[in-house]
Amino acid sequence: MSTPDNSEEFYEKLKSQLHETNSWPAEYLYKFIIISDVVKIAKLEVIFDNMGAVINTTESKNGKYTSVSVNLLMRNPDAVIEKYKEVAEKVEGVISL
Repeated sequence: MSTPDNSEEFYEKLKSQLHETNSWPAEYLYKFIIISDVVKIAKLEVIFDNMGAVINTTESKNGKYTSVSVNLLMRNPDAVIEKYKEVAEKVEGVISL
């Protein structure tokens, strides 16, 4: 699932799915793919800084892309969506899965 830029319809559907599948607060796993650029990866990590997030990165076989997984406790679906929007706004070229 890739997030289209500023797609409110996408976020409303995601919010509905999150309400149905979890009781909140709940652990949530974000997954992103980004070009292997230390500055972009650092920007992504800063967004989740001081939240108790567990962040794992894995480079692709050829090293061109990096997969970033962020696992943390979120209070509700709105908080989950807020972070997706913040990542899309602050990290150019990120793909949210």
